[in-house]
Amino acid sequence: MSSAADNARQITVQPSGRSFEVPADQTILAAAIAGGIGLPYGCKDGACGSCKCRKLSGAVQHGAHQDKALSATEETAGFILTCCARPLTDVVIESRQVTDESSYPIRKLPVRVAALARLSHDVMQLRLQLPATDTFRYHAGQYIEFILKDGARRAYSMANAPHTLQPGAPAVELHIRHMPGGRFTDHVFSALKEREILRVEGPFGSFFLREDSDKPIVLVASGTGFAPVKALLEHMQHKAVDRPVSLYWGGRRPRDLYLDDWVRQHQAALPQLRYVPVVSEALPEDGWSGRAGFVHQAVLQDFADLSGHQVYACGAPVVVDAARASYCAERGLPADEFFADAFTSEADKHGA
Repeated sequence: MSSAADNARQITVQPSGRSFEVPADQTILAAAIAGGIGLPYGCKDGACGSCKCRKLSGAVQHGAHQDKALSATEETAGFILTCCARPLTDVVIESRQVTDESSYPIRKLPVRVAALARLSHDVMQLRLQLPATDTFRYHAGQYIEFILKDGARRAYSMANAPHTLQPGAPAVELHIRHMPGGRFTDHVFSALKEREILRVEGPFGSFFLREDSDKPIVLVASGTGFAPVKALLEHMQHKAVDRPVSLYWGGRRPRDLYLDDWVRQHQAALPQLRYVPVVSEALPEDGWSGRAGFVHQAVLQDFADLSGHQVYACGAPVVVDAARASYCAERGLPADEFFADAFTSEADKHGA
């Protein structure tokens, strides 16, 4: 009987020329992550399209995925989703690659709930204490996954930069929005207690600052998509990054910009930071006099040309998808300068 290893296929990544093997029972992305080969990705569930790349040769078989992540037309044109593609032959793909030096070990570890605090009517700040003896390393912008008792997973971005971890009592900060009826968030908002032990795995994701560039940065966040953006801002302040930064943070109502004061306070330490809060459904009682409309459109209104910029977009998939399409097609943003983390819900993953 042949083993999965016996049926492994070789994947070659161009233009880097790096190669790795994929066992028969794994997707291309799973094998890349296990081997420390940094390919771009987001949800790992065929819902966001962040891992989409061009197949130059070979054959793959796709598992279930969303049409918006990879359409039939794109698949016919040779594009694949590495998160749900299993190679049937040796395969050559074209993909921008995160350097191996940027890949941190993925760990499973227990965490203790250190604190819970309401940031708004439907956003909870959760602080998780990491094992004091463990060295957990990650890039600002990456995420961890909770492993539930039945093996189900829920992903949340870390909202604090790595340098903020306190020696002896390291803790990561998460921003969790309540999704009524959501199995995990219902528990967080109604039953989770301090000192409860949870199990997580990470770090995951390719959403982090590319520090080998001096291009101006545009940050686009919707709702709790601000969590990884907050970590990016802390990291830039810590590293004294002086590139011009424009932050566009959108919510339905002003209360959805739950750390607006935090951003304004940190502008003093980041003088190159321009902050544009955007509200789409303000009510008269909100007294909102700022920018109105959809957050990705505010960027289009302010920038006639994005060809010399980098864009980091995070939040609802509809916002990320609209930003990617319009910025690249209408404002000249190079596709490889758009970095995204789409917050896919369980409904998004199952096409609901």
